[in-house]
Amino acid sequence: MSTPSATMKALVQNAYADGEALDRALAVEDVPVPRPGPDDVLVAVRAAGVDRGAWHLVTGLPKGLRVATGLRRPRQRTPGLEAAGVVEAVGERVTGFQAGDEVYGVVRGAFAQKALGAAKSLHAKPSGLSFAEAAALAVSGVTAVLAVRAAGEGAVGSGRRVLVLGAGGGVGSLVVQLATASGAHVTGVCGADKADHVRALGADEVVDRAAFDAGTVAPQADRPFDVVVDTAGNRTLRRLRGLLTPTGALVLVGGEGKGGPLGGFSRQLRALALNPFVRQRLAPLASVTNARSLALLAERVEAGALRPVLDATYPLAEAADAVRRVGSGRVRGKVVLEP
Repeated sequence: MSTPSATMKALVQNAYADGEALDRALAVEDVPVPRPGPDDVLVAVRAAGVDRGAWHLVTGLPKGLRVATGLRRPRQRTPGLEAAGVVEAVGERVTGFQAGDEVYGVVRGAFAQKALGAAKSLHAKPSGLSFAEAAALAVSGVTAVLAVRAAGEGAVGSGRRVLVLGAGGGVGSLVVQLATASGAHVTGVCGADKADHVRALGADEVVDRAAFDAGTVAPQADRPFDVVVDTAGNRTLRRLRGLLTPTGALVLVGGEGKGGPLGGFSRQLRALALNPFVRQRLAPLASVTNARSLALLAERVEAGALRPVLDATYPLAEAADAVRRVGSGRVRGKVVLEP
């Protein structure tokens, strides 16, 4: 096993913060390079994705999540999960990777020049993708693939009507591509400023989010949807179920907005409790990024069904701006850090 250099640059967080306070809570510091355990891979990070989950962890919102992440301050001092880079060293029990391999997947503390990841949470970087594009897919791409699968066998396919809420975001833009590639008729709901972007991804129809939320536009007027994938907001289960056929599928990817200590995530729990008692399929998504799901994602990329959409890239020193942009909801696709 090669011997890494002693220190590296990493983003360090000592408190939860939002808004302008992000600049005070986040700082780039020299920290020791982590040493791989027996089953770990040390990755020289070339790019790290900034997803909505990273925003939740940095801000500590909703506050109910702090039971898991740390009550007063984050237990994980360097944020970030999804990354792409080059293997620098491997643990003694790792056989699937060696120094010099280009990989992508989940690591611990991706917002740094180097990070550790379990070998089982990494995969060879898809051919034809840049490091920034691969980092943009490591979590969001897996989430999109699993969201389509969660709708049920054949639910997203030729002749099916699919509604994607948050169609311009990191996950939503990928769901639009996957559903379109499957032959479905896709309607995307997004902000007016993202309409052209969502059409370019292949959506057959685009509905303005403000009009949809105000109830002045009913995209299901001619007939209901077979599948609704909600990747943004915290719309009620009643409203979303009303968009579906009697046996349609509702896939919930996270949840933003009000909802008590757990914020929008409480909606996931209600859907899980209601699912056994209704004909419709209510699927709160639990996305797991591992070697198997990353391999499935790579297949979709190499088959031409999926291509990451990059909104902006930031250097590590501007990580607060990157997190703030993700929190603003203005992102078209994915924001990426390049340490």
